[in-house]
Amino acid sequence: MRKLNLGCGLDIKKGYVNLDFLSIRGVDVVHDLNKFPYPFKDNEFDEVYTSHVLEHIDDLVKVMGELKRICKPGARIVVRVPHFSCGLTYNDPTHKTFFGYFTFDCFTDACFYDLPRFIIAKRKLNFTRLAFTSLNYVFNPIININPKMYERFFCWILPCSEVLFVLEVIK
Repeated sequence: MRKLNLGCGLDIKKGYVNLDFLSIRGVDVVHDLNKFPYPFKDNEFDEVYTSHVLEHIDDLVKVMGELKRICKPGARIVVRVPHFSCGLTYNDPTHKTFFGYFTFDCFTDACFYDLPRFIIAKRKLNFTRLAFTSLNYVFNPIININPKMYERFFCWILPCSEVLFVLEVIK
């Protein structure tokens, strides 16, 4: 089973091909994710993991197309990105895309755009506060009861830190 850790930075994962644009210790492949095509064959990976990377890229649609190309049919893509309500999201001038619970809906069959298609196998809002871990257990289930209502009315009162997506590649 081939796995890719896309934009790994210092989070080097054993058993994964670790890719980053910086040549640092533990990185297996050095590549700029804004340059296409990626240095992999078609249908090479069974799983891709990317954590807090996609918000930095120039063109999300092109990257999703490239991930579809390098993944096998049925491959899983695990995506962690900051939620648009998190104040830290706006503090980083390298953030180019902002994500919400429904961002990847445009990559499903429910959308009429001509974009790469995926199945959203899982998605979850994460209200993660390192200093207040007990609040995480209280708020995570609550904000995921009705994400649409949360994002419309409450996300600016109780901002969550990230969104987790698990996508399945359709070919």
